[in-house]
Amino acid sequence: MSQQTPVVSFITVNYNQTELTLELIESIYKYTKVPFEIIVVDNASKVSPKSKISRIYPDVRVIVSGVNRGFAGGNNLGVEVSSGQFLFFINNDAVVTEGAINAILSSFDDDPNIGVVSPLICYYPTSAQEVEADVIQYAGATNVNPFTGRNVIIGDKQLNQSQYYQSKPTFYAHGAAMMVKREVLEKAGLMSEFYFLYYEELDWCERIRKAGYTILFEPKATIYHKESVSVGQMSTLKTYYITRNRILFMAKNRTRMEYFIFTLFLFLVMIPKNVLMYILKRQWAHLSVFWKAIKWNFTNNAERKAAMKAPVKHLETLALPLVKAIA
Repeated sequence: MSQQTPVVSFITVNYNQTELTLELIESIYKYTKVPFEIIVVDNASKVSPKSKISRIYPDVRVIVSGVNRGFAGGNNLGVEVSSGQFLFFINNDAVVTEGAINAILSSFDDDPNIGVVSPLICYYPTSAQEVEADVIQYAGATNVNPFTGRNVIIGDKQLNQSQYYQSKPTFYAHGAAMMVKREVLEKAGLMSEFYFLYYEELDWCERIRKAGYTILFEPKATIYHKESVSVGQMSTLKTYYITRNRILFMAKNRTRMEYFIFTLFLFLVMIPKNVLMYILKRQWAHLSVFWKAIKWNFTNNAERKAAMKAPVKHLETLALPLVKAIA
């Protein structure tokens, strides 16, 4: 780690995954050629990773949170102690590749309005994977449909055959790897901690674009991501927060007419379809948290009112008690 003023502050959140975090840190040291700092925020893991990380990498700053503040809250803690000109938010289950950081930094030089850059993100190859090329996870993202509340991650599950070779503006950065210019935070604020998991970066990108910045996809940089190591592909935690936060996102970021039409879609299509699916698969736990997520958005509760009106800079994680209830 350079003793100079860092150009890049790497910020990552750890939750019971010390070994994965160490692999990320190793890749940062190996492939980053500009002055940098690494900030690891531990989200109340069962065993604190601080002593192990500090023993192997004494220059890494480890912040231990007393409570699990979720993705947004953990990253916001890292921002508060960072000093880099650029902040690189990267999942602890990702790894950096050679040339990626310089390629992302170069993107900011092309246009002063660029505020956020996400690289090409590929699924981390496993020993059992024998493919002709990397499998893409993210090559940009379409806008969230104002009526269905869904969008498309461009390139997902496609083999990387250099079909996405051009850097281009995109609607949303990917939370697994996104570099943000520090001045963006002064105008758009931090990520909203009310989301806890999922949709927080989409909500943030909405505010960043409204502040006048461009979000860029940069294919000259590649990051490998071991997706869903923390939560799991089919966890009730994922079911709850994706459902709850999709509705919250639409209420906050779409017009009243668009939200009204989305609500019709929700009750006429989305709810019947998901309820039937959970019943047929006998996934009773998922059905239960699905209904909790719907109820949260359509009952007169103080948490939702606060989520709709509160500032985005310093929020308490009011969703925290629900994590224990549905995990």
